[in-house]
Amino acid sequence: MSGAGSPSLLHRWGRLMGRRPRTVLLVWALLTVLAFSLALGAVTGRGLFDDLHSGDITAPGQAQQAQELIIEAGGGDFATETLVVEGSAAANPFVRANVARAVARIHDLDGVARVVNPLVLPDGVHDDRAAPLVRDEGGGRWGFVTVVEYEPGLDDAQLERVQRRVDVQLDQIVTGSWAQESSRGSVEMLVGEVIDQLGSDLTLGEGIALPVTFVVMVLVFGGFLAAGIPIVGALASIGGAFASLWGFSHVIELDATVVNIVTVLGLGLCIDYGLLVVSRFREEMRALPTTDADAVVAATGTTMDRAGRTVIFSAVTVAIALLGLLFFPAVFVRAAGAAGISVVLLCLAVATTLVPAMCALLARRLLAKGAEHTGDRGIFSRLAKGVQRAPWLVIALVLAALVAMALPASRMTVTSSGIELLPTDSPQRTFFTELARDYPDLAGPDVQLVTTADGAVVRQWAKGAATDLPGVDSVQVERVGKVDGRPVLTVGLLTSDDVLGAAPRALVDRLHAEPPPFDASIGGQAAALSDLVDSILASAPWAVTTVVLATFVLLFLMTGSVVVPLKALLMNIVSLGASVGVLVWVFQDGHLSGLLDFTSVGGVEITIVVLVLAFGFGLSMDYEVFLLSRIVELHEQGHPTDVAVRLGLQRSGRIITSAALLMVIVFSGFVLARILAVKETGVALVVAIAVDASLVRMLLVPATMSVLGEWNWWAPRWMKALHRRVGITE
Repeated sequence: MSGAGSPSLLHRWGRLMGRRPRTVLLVWALLTVLAFSLALGAVTGRGLFDDLHSGDITAPGQAQQAQELIIEAGGGDFATETLVVEGSAAANPFVRANVARAVARIHDLDGVARVVNPLVLPDGVHDDRAAPLVRDEGGGRWGFVTVVEYEPGLDDAQLERVQRRVDVQLDQIVTGSWAQESSRGSVEMLVGEVIDQLGSDLTLGEGIALPVTFVVMVLVFGGFLAAGIPIVGALASIGGAFASLWGFSHVIELDATVVNIVTVLGLGLCIDYGLLVVSRFREEMRALPTTDADAVVAATGTTMDRAGRTVIFSAVTVAIALLGLLFFPAVFVRAAGAAGISVVLLCLAVATTLVPAMCALLARRLLAKGAEHTGDRGIFSRLAKGVQRAPWLVIALVLAALVAMALPASRMTVTSSGIELLPTDSPQRTFFTELARDYPDLAGPDVQLVTTADGAVVRQWAKGAATDLPGVDSVQVERVGKVDGRPVLTVGLLTSDDVLGAAPRALVDRLHAEPPPFDASIGGQAAALSDLVDSILASAPWAVTTVVLATFVLLFLMTGSVVVPLKALLMNIVSLGASVGVLVWVFQDGHLSGLLDFTSVGGVEITIVVLVLAFGFGLSMDYEVFLLSRIVELHEQGHPTDVAVRLGLQRSGRIITSAALLMVIVFSGFVLARILAVKETGVALVVAIAVDASLVRMLLVPATMSVLGEWNWWAPRWMKALHRRVGITE
């Protein structure tokens, strides 16, 4: 802490921003142009969206071990392309000859590992090997499938070259088959469609959120100029967020969904912090007798010393909440945490440099309209006074509402969807759905055991005990290859349920509880989901403990109380429970599916639940800091608790309400997204923010503080002494 009369570091920093605003703006303009250039590929030739991934979200476990063993044995690690031909005269010798020639040319191409001719015999339509690839449609018309497997290890350029040559031959198959329809699909095309859709969702969301946000901010500030400063800061944060994510995409597998979530988080936080800084700057300027250059520098310094302190504290609390994500082993979750923290720090940099510099440069024009000080009496003080008249009734009603909203969370079913993330009219989702429907034998097993055990033992178990497992319709044993001279066998267990339905999940649980009489790793999508859930449950205690303790310490340093931090943490738990409950009610139960334009998959995405809890906790503490900082300041000035609460709510209520409204607008862009995981995130965070800023901050906080009275500020003597030495105060 600085000595008496000595300006704080933040005050000196603010004065520096006020003296050199044009330099700060020039630096940020150059950095923003560079950031967008990097993210869009203008510098290196590969942009952010060129290096994104999208696929199954996995965690260390048996499913991952099974996949690695298959790849090591020479299977599974290759790209494929599938052509589906419908309504072909496949029995015609001319058609069979044409397909045979095209398949032979594909087989001879460098980079192609295997391609099977579905129409192989001159005296029949198919043989046993090709049987799953052909379907009799009746009336002399046939459907058939050609699958091309590319050699493993091809780089992007090599794969692109061979794919172009393969596509020429696939076109020959279609035109020479007298087909009525044809379609193509691959995992690569599916991922590309997901990334393209996420890019469209991001453009749509920001394209709607930014203009609406600007209009709301004009109404809040009473002028275009003041509203424009946080928007400019937000645009700089978007550029910086893209550049940061571009950097992360080179060191970790960055899922495309993370980009949308993290970018919009940065957009919302930057607008929030900009709102706080601009409001405080105008308030400080109005308190000064002149508007000359020295007054502008002084106001900028005071703004950073006060609003800047709140912004830093808020950013630290949000970063701590996201820090918990780094404890989870799933790469998707850890990437979201790391990228999120970097973007929060970026928003902090924008709010403490670019925004105050713009305020200083435009100081006189900012004072032309609007008012920042509403006095100590107004709608929020009247609301607090009304709550304080019947605090127990308010507590009971609010808690009843929050518990009712949270109840659906008690029956939550988690999932980790694949193609279901795409909208139902997506070409690739349609392709894979129809492929599974029309050619069911091409589908892989629901659950797969991978082993290097003795083949006789494995086959005996597969023919006997495996067929008696509940839900198993058929069992397939295949040899994949060898690892260290030992054959690698797979035992495929097929059910009549969806790949993530109840039967495969129950089967995985049964195999974990009663494993086969040989060493084997359990693979498949249901097993991968089980491993992911287990890893999250195992890591959650460490993540929660770290976040809760760090948040408690920060709030104690700010308030000097033990009670206030504990109460804040408990209220956040109830608030987040309500948002998860709404998430289950909407997306698992399928309510509002018509209005929100989605098809329920009977569960909620497990990773989205984790992200919503982390991001929601951070944003809730953001508003907690806004409110508590005012209440604590007033209480330390000698106001009784009830008076401090009323005045604190009046002075911060406008900021909290405006910030929450703007954040709701920003995250509402997610609600319009067509990717299911992004839509789930949007709905959950909109609910979390709206509930927290209204029911919790405006009603529950003043009610509970009124009931506790001076007990709000209790702490053991040794902790009070500690706070006097190291506490964070104005």
